[in-house]
Amino acid sequence: MRPRGKLEYGDQATPLRTCVGCRVRTVSSELLRLVAVEGVIVPDLRRRLHGRGASLHPSLSCLELAERRRVFPRAFRAAGPLDPSPVRAHLEGLHSERNG
Repeated sequence: MRPRGKLEYGDQATPLRTCVGCRVRTVSSELLRLVAVEGVIVPDLRRRLHGRGASLHPSLSCLELAERRRVFPRAFRAAGPLDPSPVRAHLEGLHSERNG
């Protein structure tokens, strides 16, 4: 049976989220939470920022796919364009740490 809203990890049920880039459902702990703050998309590393959030795999390919599909205004229910440059900078920093 396909999991509907939660996935069993050991003895604990974990919520599922969908990546806005690749549209793959996975546990929320594997995704980066994003929040729109005054027209800028920022990574919510501690998962504590207020507002509507969107989930994204922590990879540049998923970010580029989300930008190409123009999903951010719809995901955040925002009227105008949103600036994803802080998210890109964060993901590039993660990428350079892994390779460097």
